[in-house]
Amino acid sequence: MSEKKMITLTINNQKITAPEGSTILDAAQLGNIDIPTLCYLKGINEIGSCRICIVEVKGARTLIPACVYPASDGMEVFTNTYKVRRARKINLELILSNHDRECLTCSRNGHCELQKLCDDLHMRSIRFKAYDKKLPLDEMSPSIWRNPNKCVLCRRCTSVCKNVQQVSVIDTMGRGFDTKVGCSFDKSLGEVDCINCGQCITACPVAALKEADSLSEVRAALYEPQKHVVVQVAPAVRVTLGEIFGMPIGTRVTGKIAAALRRIGFDGVFDTDTAADLTIMEEGTEFIQRLTKGDKSPSGGKLPLITSCSPGWVKFCEYNYPEFIENLSTAKSPHEMFGAILKSYYAQLKGIDPKDIFVVSIMPCTAKKFEAGREELSSTGYPDVDAVLTVRELAKLIKSHGIRFEKLPDENFDDPFGEASGAGVIFGATGGVMEAALRTVSEVLENKPLERLEFTAVRGTQGIKEASLTIAGQTVNIAVVSGLGNARELLDNIKAGKANYHFIEIMACPGGCVTGGGQPVIDAKTQMDIDVKAVRAQGLYDEDEALTIRKSHENPAIKKLYEEFLGEPCGHKSHELLHTHYKARDKF
Repeated sequence: MSEKKMITLTINNQKITAPEGSTILDAAQLGNIDIPTLCYLKGINEIGSCRICIVEVKGARTLIPACVYPASDGMEVFTNTYKVRRARKINLELILSNHDRECLTCSRNGHCELQKLCDDLHMRSIRFKAYDKKLPLDEMSPSIWRNPNKCVLCRRCTSVCKNVQQVSVIDTMGRGFDTKVGCSFDKSLGEVDCINCGQCITACPVAALKEADSLSEVRAALYEPQKHVVVQVAPAVRVTLGEIFGMPIGTRVTGKIAAALRRIGFDGVFDTDTAADLTIMEEGTEFIQRLTKGDKSPSGGKLPLITSCSPGWVKFCEYNYPEFIENLSTAKSPHEMFGAILKSYYAQLKGIDPKDIFVVSIMPCTAKKFEAGREELSSTGYPDVDAVLTVRELAKLIKSHGIRFEKLPDENFDDPFGEASGAGVIFGATGGVMEAALRTVSEVLENKPLERLEFTAVRGTQGIKEASLTIAGQTVNIAVVSGLGNARELLDNIKAGKANYHFIEIMACPGGCVTGGGQPVIDAKTQMDIDVKAVRAQGLYDEDEALTIRKSHENPAIKKLYEEFLGEPCGHKSHELLHTHYKARDKF
């Protein structure tokens, strides 16, 4: 393969060498020169609409948007002239004239890209009259709320919804001052075929999109004396929460999370990783039954078996690929399994009426809020999970209790669910569920310990990963997918007869739960410098390697649960409590 041709240009009198095909913004980044942006989102939204990134190019008649204009050999660029700064400020004033500027009560106050731009460009007044027309809020969705009055029309949300997730439920409409982002026929996100993934939230530079608020509900439960309020924390949370408290991306804060939740006042502080191990026992057994017994297996035997941990993916399947519903694992997602166990086995151990147990899940995912409301997820007669908080909401809860998170000691989660395996930890990264399942499935089928626990073929941040493994003398074709645009491609290939698999992991969010819609928002500048997905995932793999128990079927807490309560994986009791069903949904 021939080497890519390089060009040399000058930016602010500094010579910079960049690959041919680079934009001016790309070249500036290579030279550590900062050009402000707003609508730009690397690889997702590169449209040059906001004109905040304009620069002066020698010989050009007008100012040039750096994010889309190609750099060329010998080009001379100036990013900070009086003309450039004046034009940027005017463009920013125009954006602000049509923006709801209630910053003090905004959920993004202090980490808003628009707010930072105002500070960086020394905005001290807005000369243009505000557009007074107030648009109604959209708070019908159980997962995502919209405030169109805060929208800056950057189109980052519409690009990620249309091009990355290929769901396309939001787009721009209208013209001039009447331009807005919304759903067809002005419907709510709760009325269209939104799959609640929340990638639009993490793409939004302001707070025009945010998670549906569950903090008030959780606080109310904590103050109710008769309520036994327990909390569980998803695997991916441990490598992201610290970012909100100033720690480097990917820092593991597992012990500090347990300490913070205990100080907030939860009656039980548990690790969803334990339930991830439980999921592997159920889903892994289901796969073995389908693989070995075919149509005679209890779950129907249809292959490929497709994971059901991601509620965004499950809902996407129900809307767009109902023919694959029978392929979905009937196993509930880990936090829903845990909720059912907490309101049955745990309730018996503690002598508490299940109606008085309030289960809170801390999740990296906004779709979990929708999932918690699914009527079929109430195997004890009560909802398995009562409330879901995102990582961002948890950070607010910690701050509101006056807890200095970074100063907390490391503490353990509570028994009887305080122990988890490394397999449970890696659920948060794309490929983690598959790898965890393979560790158990391989040992069960081959009846001997694995020589190596790492299945590197399913690791990495690529959208689609494929591999063929030999397990107990049988070839098993597997695939790992993250991002629903990639899921669409894979499923279409299966339908066309171009691919054949036995086991597939699908996660709705690109990179898996580490970049879920409820995770800390990373600004566009940081995303240009760091592969956030890979750094966060590495934190999970590091914790997996540091643990003594790294296989789900070796977790003592899980063994005890089956011995004392469930009986056997995919048995009668576990099917009653830990498995569910799905339904085809009509698209709007």
